Order: sequence, then C-alpha cells, then structure tokens
Amino acid sequence: MPEITSGVILQLTLLLSALPAQYLISRWTSGDAAQRHIATQSILDTWDSMRGSYLNSTAWVDWLNTWIPKLPSFGEEEEQYPTLEEALAIEMLMHDNEQGYFGVSREVRSPRPAYVLHRVGQIIVETQNKMVGVIVGWDAGLRAPPEWIKRRKFSDSELERAKDTPHYRILFSGPDSSSLLIGYIPQNNVKLFQGFEPDIPTLEQYFSHFDGERFVMEESLQEIYPHD
Repeated sequence: MPEITSGVILQLTLLLSALPAQYLISRWTSGDAAQRHIATQSILDTWDSMRGSYLNSTAWVDWLNTWIPKLPSFGEEEEQYPTLEEALAIEMLMHDNEQGYFGVSREVRSPRPAYVLHRVGQIIVETQNKMVGVIVGWDAGLRAPPEWIKRRKFSDSELERAKDTPHYRILFSGPDSSSLLIGYIPQNNVKLFQGFEPDIPTLEQYFSHFDGERFVMEESLQEIYPHD
C-alpha cells in the first residue's frame, strides 16, 4: 500500500479542482464588468471552500471514503486497511453487480416516487465539493453492500434516514480527460446545474445526445427509467 502523504493529497486536490476552476475562469474572462466581478468572487469563494474541505485532511479523508469507497480511511490509526480482495470487490460493485447496488439495478423504476427530485440525464453539482456530473441512475433509497455501509460509519439514525433517501449514481470527470469517477450521492448533497455541458468519459454509453439542458437517454436506459 503506497504511503499517503500531505504532498500526495495536495497534488490530488489540485488535479481534482481543475474542472470547476476551468469553468469559473472561463466565466471570469468573458462578459461585462459586473459579470466578471461576480465570477471573480466565485473563484475566491471556491478557494475558501477548498481551504476548508479539500485541504483539510479530515474532510479530505471523509470525501475519499464517500466518493471512492475502495480507498481506506487513513485519518485514524486504529482503522484497518482493506485487503486487496475487498478493494477490488467494492470497485467491481461500483461498476456492475447482480445485486443492483449503487444504482445499477435494471429493475424498472415505475411508478416513479414523487420524492425522487432529479432525473437521469440531468447535470448536477455535488454541493460539498462543487464537482459537476451527470446522473446515470438512481435508487429510491440507499442500496449498497454491508461492507460499504460499515465503512461509512453511519449512526443508527443516519442509516435509517439514508435508507429512505434517494441516491443518485453520478459520473464525474477524473483528474485527466480520460479518467472517470463514479459517485453514489444522496439527494440532499446534489442540486441541478444548468447551462453547461460537461465532457465526461463513457457518457455515450448512456445517452444519445445533449439537448441543451440535459442528456437524452438511449432506449435501453429509457426502458429502466420510463418516467424520467
């Protein structure tokens, strides 16, 4: 297991912040003076947020464990590292599994619960770390393997709420143009993000095109989410 140092964390931080920073800078360099002032303030606000989250080791560890469950928590000395088999098992489940974990179930989502607020193909921003992604699936409540839930360290009350909270399977761009992050994010941690078409690998596997507001599902995905 490679050593996770503060230098490595900082490098990962800078790489993962590239997408939101690129978007904000593009907004800053266009428009009138008032728009540039607003965009500049957004850059400062984003950096302030990163200073309190990305660059804070405790929050960084929590973010990694939320978004990339195969990684161990290295913030607590007493916690045991997962074995290679455990890490590979979780990684495989994030991509595909017969149990339908992490929003990959092919069970038809009909009827569609009214409390599921977002739809497949919509662009969202993850509210804690401002990462932009595209919804490719959802569960009406938490649907994840016991080992993943255990590593999330839910309290009893938190777990009960999570079981009844819609969770979205979301694709995000990774540190470079060819890499991909898969998130399984509760509804209270996402909001719609309009006016921007993210360039994310593998989207063509799920969608036929972008209509200016959202991505349009391929027929096979539409059969699973007929009311989206």
